[in-house]
Amino acid sequence: MATEIKPPIKYDMVWTMYGKRADFFGIAERFHIDPVTARVIRNRDVITDEEIDTYLNGGLDRLHDPVMMKNMEKGCSLMLEEIRSRNRIRIISDYDVDGVSSNYILYKGLQRVWEHENGSPAGDGIDYDIPHRIYDGYGINIRMVDAAAADQVSMIITCDNGIAAFDAVRKAKEYGMRVIVTDHHDIPYDTDENDIRVYKVPEADAVIDHKQPGCEYPCKELCGAGVAYKFIQLLYRMCGIPEAECEAFIEILGIATVCDVMNLVDENRIIVREALHRLSDSSNYGLKALITNSGRDGKKLSAFDLGFIIGPCINAAGRLGDAKTSLEFLLETDSFKANERAIELLNINNTRKDMTEQGTKTAIGLLETSDHLLMGAVPETGVAALSDRVLVMYIPKLHESLVGIIAGRIKERYYRPVLLFTDSEEEGIIKGSGRSIEGYNMYDEINKCSDYFTKFGGHEMAAGFSMEKRNLARLREKMNANCTLDEKLLTPKLRIDVPMPLDYVSIPLTEELEVLEPFGKGNEKPVFAQSGVRVKSARIMGKRQNVLRVSFLMENGGTIEGISFDPEVFISNIKQWFGTNECDKILKGMPSHVVLDVAYYPDINEFAGRRTLQIRLLEYRKHEE
Repeated sequence: MATEIKPPIKYDMVWTMYGKRADFFGIAERFHIDPVTARVIRNRDVITDEEIDTYLNGGLDRLHDPVMMKNMEKGCSLMLEEIRSRNRIRIISDYDVDGVSSNYILYKGLQRVWEHENGSPAGDGIDYDIPHRIYDGYGINIRMVDAAAADQVSMIITCDNGIAAFDAVRKAKEYGMRVIVTDHHDIPYDTDENDIRVYKVPEADAVIDHKQPGCEYPCKELCGAGVAYKFIQLLYRMCGIPEAECEAFIEILGIATVCDVMNLVDENRIIVREALHRLSDSSNYGLKALITNSGRDGKKLSAFDLGFIIGPCINAAGRLGDAKTSLEFLLETDSFKANERAIELLNINNTRKDMTEQGTKTAIGLLETSDHLLMGAVPETGVAALSDRVLVMYIPKLHESLVGIIAGRIKERYYRPVLLFTDSEEEGIIKGSGRSIEGYNMYDEINKCSDYFTKFGGHEMAAGFSMEKRNLARLREKMNANCTLDEKLLTPKLRIDVPMPLDYVSIPLTEELEVLEPFGKGNEKPVFAQSGVRVKSARIMGKRQNVLRVSFLMENGGTIEGISFDPEVFISNIKQWFGTNECDKILKGMPSHVVLDVAYYPDINEFAGRRTLQIRLLEYRKHEE
C-alpha cells in the first residue's frame, strides 16, 4: 500500500531578535536611508561608514587585488610561459554550475591571452575536459590525466576542484606535465597525536586556494569561478590586456556565486549585484535565450532567478547527462542554436524536477507512515530513523545526481543533518551527499569517520562521499554517537531584524529596502515582525488553490493583505491552534478569535495599474497573551 505523505505541520521554531546596537538615526542621516534600513544593515555585521558605503554603493572598482592570493603570481607566470611556448593546455573543472562557469572563464580568458601573446588564435592549444558525474565522479582523476597525456597536453589547470586530487596530480607530474590547481574548497587535513590539524595540498606547480594556510586574500567566500576570474584578471594585467575586459565574465561569475551558495558579502555582493544588472541585457547568446525561454525577459532579475531558474538549467545537463553540453551552450555564438540549446536545457531541467519530486517522496515515505513516525531502523532500504539526530539514509536506484538536492529537502523538512546514499556504478560501493544545519560542521564530522569512507570532500554545510555499502549501519551509529547537537541546536531559529508594526509599512520604505538586495546566504532578506495581529479573514485562491490571502487588522483600524503559498499548512495550523470553528469563521470573513504573531517582508502588489501594499508571510505562530 502506498504511503500517504502529508504536508509538514509547522515545527517549533525559536524566534529571536537581533540585539546589535548602533546609532541608527545617525547612519540614516549620513546615508539618506530610513533607520529601519540602517538597522538591517547593522544586523548584517556591516559596521563602519566605509563598509556601509561599500555595501550600498560598492562597484567593481572595490574588488580585491588578485595578487593578494597565495601562489597567484606564480601560477600566472607559469601559464604565460606555456602560452608563449605554444604548448597545449587543458582546463579540467567540476560538472556543476560553478565548475562549468569556472571552465568558461578560464577557456575564454586563456584564448584571449594566447591570441594576444602569439598573434593567432589558440585553436586546440587551449581545450577543456569535464568529468562525467556518473562514470568519473567529482573532479580530476587518473583517467583524465591519462587522456591528457595521450593528447600531449603540457599543462593542466583545474578549477573548482583539485585541492584534494593528490593521486591525479601526482600522476600528471609523473607524465612530466605542469599542474596548476585553482580551487575554493576546504583544505584537506590530518590530525597529529595532539589532535592538531596538519593541512596538506597536492604537489602541483602552483596551488591557488584562498583557504589554504598563509593566504592573505581578504575574502574567503569566493566560489571556484571567483578564483578563476582572479586568475584571468592578473594574467591580463601581466601581459598588458586591459583588465576591464574581465568584466565580460561578471554575468557568469554572478550565477556561479549564487548557485554555489556563497555568502553574499564583501566582493561577492558586488559581483552578484553587477551580474544582475548586466544580465538584463546579456551579450551571451546562451544566457539571453535561457532568460527569454524561462519567461524572465524584460523583468527585473533577482538572486532567486539565478539560483532557482537559470542556474538549475545550466546544472541539469551535468546532472542527467554531460556537463560539456552546458559549457558548449555558454560558448555558443549562433543565436538560433543558442535558442535551441536553451530549450533543450529547460526540458532536461523539467525532467530533473520531476525525478527530484519522486525521489523526495520516496525518502519521506521511508521516514514516515501516514499516522506514525518510524522510531526504529528501516533495514530493507536504509538505516535512518526520525529519532536520530543525524539522518543516515540509503535509497537504491536513485539517480545519483539528485542525491544532494533530495538530502537538502529532507534537511529542511526535519531540520537534521542528512547523509543520503544511493548505488554507484561500482559493485558494493554507494555514493552520496550530505547537507547540514547551523552548528554542525559536516566536513569535520565526516573527517572523524574517515575510516568508513573511500572518498569524501566538502565544507561545513555540504559534502560528497562514497563508501562500501556494508559500512552503512556502522556509519550511522558512529555519526550519531559523535553528534553533540542538543534540542536547542536541533530547533530552527527565526532571526527578526526589526519588530515593526504593520502600520509603519509604506510604499517608500518598501521601495527603499531594495538597496539591500541581492538577498541570499549571508545577506538574507530581512525579517520584520509584529506580535498579536488579529486575522480578519482568509481565502484560498489560484487555479491550483495554492495561494493564501490573509487580511490582517492593523492598530490604526485599517487592514493589510498578507500572502502565503502554503494554504494547506496554514489551515491545518489554525485548526490545531484555535479549533475548526474559528478556522471556519476566518474563511467566511466572520469575526473570530484568531490572533497571530506574524513575521513578514513588505511587498507591493501591482494589478490593473494600481499599487497596493501587502506583506509576504514568512512565519507565524499562535499569539500567547
